[in-house]
Amino acid sequence: MVSVKYLHQVQAALLSGFMSFIMSGAITLINLGFVSGFLGIWLHAWLVAYAIAFPTILLVFPFARKLAMKIAAKP
Repeated sequence: MVSVKYLHQVQAALLSGFMSFIMSGAITLINLGFVSGFLGIWLHAWLVAYAIAFPTILLVFPFARKLAMKIAAKP
């Protein structure tokens, strides 16, 4: 298990992994359809997307959380 002090990084890794996996698959499918080698193309696209998504979430998540707290707190 990972220490709770790394919760933010673990959340960022999971969220960026899930989101980039789903989005890269959807966009690859939309752009190419089910072509030969689809899985390999998708996995390559996912690795690139994940490399961008993970640091982006680490940077953006604190701001997004504060903004969401302000929005949710308003009646």
